[in-house]
Amino acid sequence: MNRSLQQLTWLITLLLFTQLATAQDKNVLPAWALGGFARPTGINPIISPNPASEFYDPMSKKLIYWEANDTFNPAAAVKNGKIIVLYRSEDNFGKGIGSRTSRLGYAESSDGLNFTRKTEPVFFPADDSQKEYEWPGGCEDPRVSVTENGTYVVFYTQWNRKTPRLGVATSKDLINWKKEGPIFQKAYNGKFFNISHKSASILTRIKGDKQVITRINGKYFMYWGESAVYGATSVNLTDWSPIVDKNGELQILASTRPGHFDSGLTECGPPALLTEKGIILLYNGKNRPGDAGDRRFNGNAYCAGQMLFSKSDPTQLLDRLNVPFLRPMEAFEKSGQYVNGTVFIEGMAWFKNKWYLYYGCADSKVGVAVYDPAHPAAPDPLTDEVK
Repeated sequence: MNRSLQQLTWLITLLLFTQLATAQDKNVLPAWALGGFARPTGINPIISPNPASEFYDPMSKKLIYWEANDTFNPAAAVKNGKIIVLYRSEDNFGKGIGSRTSRLGYAESSDGLNFTRKTEPVFFPADDSQKEYEWPGGCEDPRVSVTENGTYVVFYTQWNRKTPRLGVATSKDLINWKKEGPIFQKAYNGKFFNISHKSASILTRIKGDKQVITRINGKYFMYWGESAVYGATSVNLTDWSPIVDKNGELQILASTRPGHFDSGLTECGPPALLTEKGIILLYNGKNRPGDAGDRRFNGNAYCAGQMLFSKSDPTQLLDRLNVPFLRPMEAFEKSGQYVNGTVFIEGMAWFKNKWYLYYGCADSKVGVAVYDPAHPAAPDPLTDEVK
């Protein structure tokens, strides 16, 4: 083979390799994934801080402006033909993330886009059985689901500014709540009670036209964690046992990936969904700066990903997206408390044959994106430059 022919062969091979690599890295959703989600034009942010909302705080015994500083990280459920969003709010005491007190506000909507809010929080630290776990940091980052008999279950972070713990509470109306306490308090003689744990995504399915909590292999199941994805099971929805390996340590079901948008954290998002193709877990990936992460995204930015687990064995990871299906693009998603950029997904509701996904914007506001399976939006055309 002469030199010219060798060079031509080499160039053709290089071109084919480059095209293949580029195709594999495009944001093309596989058949099992949910998408594409689209931000409704002119709607976001749907919830923003309100400096006028007053609330008599039972702990400090003061009248405070409970949602003056930030409103973000929402849960979502359907009640009486409306979408209800429970959103995390922070007052204006203290400076910096984690230094103020968080409470949960209540907003309702007939169309999933335009919301009416209550003037006082519906879930907050009080002089009750959970005050040692919830004061002074508060009640953070809820995920809510509903049983077939209409009992709502919320998982949230109890933050006493010492150790974050997952707590659980139940309600019939999403307004009046019974706090059940930390979810890992009883398991394995309290072995995992005092470790930091947060971000619970309980397993659900669509039954008829409703998204409800479901069992798998006879038990309730959840994914949880932020540094990795872990699992836990329960027979009563309030007491949970983490899944452990043969050495009795937490079993890692999915990890961070160097060079990817989830190289820093894999924090579980809305309730997981059981489908014919498997269990879909939507999660929040934090990108590490520099070569350790994906350079197309800001260092420490939060983007949204999806994982697929086996529907017969929820601990078996089958697939996951290599690039996010939702990423910070709007100005309000890249300004506020978290200027590196954040879309932090926590609430998702099946409503009028569409998926409504609610997310925190830069730890400051609440946004929504909608996926219509009958008319899906085109996936985000991922480029080398972050928009």
